[in-house]
Amino acid sequence: MGAIRRCTRSACSQAAVATLTYVYADQTAVLGPLATTAEPHTYDLCAEHSQRLSAPRGWDVLRLAPDPATVEPTHDDLLALADAVREAGRPRREDPAQGPPSLRLVRDDLPKDH
Repeated sequence: MGAIRRCTRSACSQAAVATLTYVYADQTAVLGPLATTAEPHTYDLCAEHSQRLSAPRGWDVLRLAPDPATVEPTHDDLLALADAVREAGRPRREDPAQGPPSLRLVRDDLPKDH
């Protein structure tokens, strides 16, 4: 797992929970869930800074996520995660379309008693 991403606001060391992107053509600031990877021209914000976000005058703010302080994994999310971990740990089955597994020649060099 990677390092915890921090809020990009000056002097803030809180963990980031949301990602801010500016869409200049539409004069819109888009605040959504934390992106899976840090991207150029986006800003990661902590819960406090994402709640207090304001945009330049004349711009719209589009919030794509609920209040980050209230977002918690559901029981279904945890079950799906557990299923994914179990599936990843299972041995892979051979694909029957590929034919039988490779054969290995075993020599028996011991003399036979007759």
